[in-house]
Amino acid sequence: MSSPIKSILATNAGYGITLLRVVTGLTFMAHGAQKLFGMFGGYGLAGTGQWMESIGLAPGYLMALMAGSAEFFGGLALVIGLLVRPAALALVVAMVVAIFSVHWASGFFITNGGYEYALILGLISATLLIEGAGKLSLDSNLAK
Repeated sequence: MSSPIKSILATNAGYGITLLRVVTGLTFMAHGAQKLFGMFGGYGLAGTGQWMESIGLAPGYLMALMAGSAEFFGGLALVIGLLVRPAALALVVAMVVAIFSVHWASGFFITNGGYEYALILGLISATLLIEGAGKLSLDSNLAK
């Protein structure tokens, strides 16, 4: 296996990161399913795209597709433990955009629409980007 690919898949993280990775991945998948498919009370691509357009993220449909795909497929990658670092990078970017385009003006607390939830999800994603998928992952098995 080539060195750049092996460095993407390699991890020094232990078993504990697995729980964090899987639960965070399922959370992202649920949010992505809201945006992409209208599941769990979401508005689907058309509705999410209209909303994104209304807050200045244009073209709204494309932005909804990108955000929903990053969350759903990035979350799926976290759950199965495959290509976790690239997925985590996409999720960090998505959360930074969410914080500054949607939540920043409302302050810290989620009860006021603030950025605390997006910040925590972004920080977990950044941790996975740095540490890798952990021992119980496809990345770890492929790197060996």
